[in-house]
Amino acid sequence: MHVLHVVGARPNFMKAAPVLRALGRTGTRQTLVHTGQHYDTNMSEVFLRQLEMPEPDINLGVGSGSHAQQTAHIMARFEPVVLEQAPDLALVYGDVNSTVAAALVCSKLQIPVGHVEAGLRSHDRTMPEEINRLLTDQISEFLFTPSCDADENLRLEGIATAKVHLVGNVMIDTLVRLLPHAEEQHNDGVPERYALVTLHRPSNVDDLHWLREMLLALSDLSHDLTVVFPVHPRTRQRIAALGLQAALANGRLRLLEPRPYLEFLALQRRATLVITDSGGIQEETTFLGVPCLTVRENTERPITTSLGTNVLVGRDIARLRTEVRRILNGGAKRPSQIPLWDGHAAERSAAVILGLKRIEPRPGFSTVIAV
Repeated sequence: MHVLHVVGARPNFMKAAPVLRALGRTGTRQTLVHTGQHYDTNMSEVFLRQLEMPEPDINLGVGSGSHAQQTAHIMARFEPVVLEQAPDLALVYGDVNSTVAAALVCSKLQIPVGHVEAGLRSHDRTMPEEINRLLTDQISEFLFTPSCDADENLRLEGIATAKVHLVGNVMIDTLVRLLPHAEEQHNDGVPERYALVTLHRPSNVDDLHWLREMLLALSDLSHDLTVVFPVHPRTRQRIAALGLQAALANGRLRLLEPRPYLEFLALQRRATLVITDSGGIQEETTFLGVPCLTVRENTERPITTSLGTNVLVGRDIARLRTEVRRILNGGAKRPSQIPLWDGHAAERSAAVILGLKRIEPRPGFSTVIAV
């Protein structure tokens, strides 16, 4: 069996690494394709090294662009790769443009697609990621879900139950494996108590009025608690446009460059609280038991609010201030254990893949698989 993995952005690497490792232990032939959707050193090369992932066999080098341009470029460059490699199964990860682009190409070429982290829904179609999730799940043959709410979403959308496999959260596999290494990291100059902040979503950081109010709220918070803020390049550009660098330079609001994964994981593990608009961080903080305030109106990971440490505060700065105060006064949520978030999701995924039986190949391709 030949499995083709497609990654394009930082979260994809975190999800693919344990699956590559689990299948690698079985001797399965694997090819890793990096679309190049994220391409700076902190996002790719350092990340691969820390995750102990192999260098990609193929890099499409698509770079940035509008959603349509990026998706189209990935499809045009990926199709010849699929025709040449003729895999038995293509695995796509998460919800980025690389995910849906690769799934579309393979679907049209009659190559079965497996979607790792299937079934997540924010129910907000203004989010590009939601469109990517919906389309990818509709054309995938194998849907590997992280939690029972994802299974229910797929059932309501008419996805055949036989296609859905509840395996757990592969992102947590990576966290569990690397947490001991993160514990060895020394965050020099960071105090014992601090708030960790990440902001990168265009719906937040491109709204300069909201971003100004958010930054001023973080500056106010820093008088009570040091704020550590690794700043995404897009967010840094917007802060520069606001001209707030001098106003924010109070010594306890620390605007840092993006951190490699191990260092960032160490920052999460030791944080008093986390403020974010990231999806993956909602999951990681829940597993780590760290209070998380998500500055979004919705989440595709509602299990982190029902069973985890996550609180959706929306874009309401006043509510953010209230929830921060509640946490600092000892009112943080206590998480429950989420089923199958145990570090073995990739092994369960590999078992599903290896349990597939072969059928007659479609014309022009190698043997393909089905249940």
